[in-house]
Amino acid sequence: MKSLLNTLRSLVLAAALTPAALLAQIQTPQPPEIAARNYLLVDVTANQILASKDIDTPIEQASLTKLMTAYLVFDALRAKKITLQQKLPVSERAWKMPGSRMFIDPKMQVPIDDLLKGMIIQSGNDATMALAEGVGGTVENFVRLMNEQAKALGMSNTSYKNPEGLTEPGHLTTARDLSTLATRLLTDFPEHLHYYSTKQYRYEGTPASNSNNRNLLLFRDPTVDGLKTGHTNAAGYCLVATAKRDFPNVGQRRLVSIVLGTSSENARANESQKLLNWGYTAYDAIKLFDSNQAVATPTVWKGSANSVKMGRPEGIVVAVPSGSSGKVSTQIAHQDPLMAPLAKGQPIGTLKVLLGEQTVREVPLLALDGIEQAGILGRAWDAIRLWIK
Repeated sequence: MKSLLNTLRSLVLAAALTPAALLAQIQTPQPPEIAARNYLLVDVTANQILASKDIDTPIEQASLTKLMTAYLVFDALRAKKITLQQKLPVSERAWKMPGSRMFIDPKMQVPIDDLLKGMIIQSGNDATMALAEGVGGTVENFVRLMNEQAKALGMSNTSYKNPEGLTEPGHLTTARDLSTLATRLLTDFPEHLHYYSTKQYRYEGTPASNSNNRNLLLFRDPTVDGLKTGHTNAAGYCLVATAKRDFPNVGQRRLVSIVLGTSSENARANESQKLLNWGYTAYDAIKLFDSNQAVATPTVWKGSANSVKMGRPEGIVVAVPSGSSGKVSTQIAHQDPLMAPLAKGQPIGTLKVLLGEQTVREVPLLALDGIEQAGILGRAWDAIRLWIK
């Protein structure tokens, strides 16, 4: 009798749950145990967070700082302020930098291409300092540029005190801000990502024993192609890792894992691998629309055309718990009435993606073509039609 009552009680409780509550209860994947102070897993392709722990807690950055240093160097290269072949001097300050090094000295003039390899592959503080001085004029000015760029990227809880990441009061960031920086680095400078996937490098005349990339996942997982390790006593062992794997109907799907404050070099690699593998299996990626595909074609008033296609220049992909793709639906909203002129790329609507009754993602929709304003007679006629409407 007691077992029958318990069964009935369970059925009553289940019936009381709303469809959305049942969906969240049944289908939200739980991440594995991750031995780290903070962690974050982001599906870059879908622009969604898949797993997280204490992502807004301030943490020491260690050599993850070099992600921002690289961002500024890449930006200077794109602006043609410097070139990869350009040689930079090695100052006494750079030469005497403690911690991990490229082993360059003041007798050398080192190409920026090699300094980037020394900073990214070998995590060389000396290479980082030489780049900061070469791009910023002074280290202090370069740090100012780092903080300005962090603000521009929306990294509201990050403060830089140096370009290399050695422990210094106030030199802090968060897992969320690191994900913003890593994602922008991947999307803004794809032409330079080969530095992060390079397994070995050393500059002529420097120790061969210093040649291996500190990111152990590059040697273990062929889908991993970056990004950066970090370690100080205060920060622990940290890794921002990224992988891209091919999926049917989606193409390459990129994830970024951020694991902070682990106990060893091996632990940061193991925990990062665990997160990445879980993300790819626990969540399915669904391509809803191709790049530049019209999500909707709303009416345009007082324009040279009667309608406009709205969508995204990149494909629209969402990540949902594995096996739940049949429960995905969409809702489209746009400005009404939609008045010309409209510039190509102008935000004019929103695509809401739902899993059951739960909102998974809201995607801004842009005008895929520009629509000029109609002549005076066309505008007058549409004004009458709008008034009647």
